[in-house]
Amino acid sequence: MHSLVLAASVIPNPIPTLPPEADGLLLVLNWASGVGLVLGVLGVIIVGIGMVIQLQRGEGAQAIGKLGWVLMGCIIITGASGIVRAFV
Repeated sequence: MHSLVLAASVIPNPIPTLPPEADGLLLVLNWASGVGLVLGVLGVIIVGIGMVIQLQRGEGAQAIGKLGWVLMGCIIITGASGIVRAFV
């Protein structure tokens, strides 16, 4: 009786496996992640150029907010799988 109670109280921890049909979806996700990161790097470069131009005009502090948004987007893109895994 005691072993029956113990066996029922153990929470199963299944190992997720991907079906073979998911290869196309994984390819699309990998491409989307790569494109997102390339656009993130391009965004940081564009904001940096804007900061240099605005600094010469005396408005350099306004571009720091834009840089924060671009970096936040990069963080979300790189951490997307971890974020989804935390909620699923």
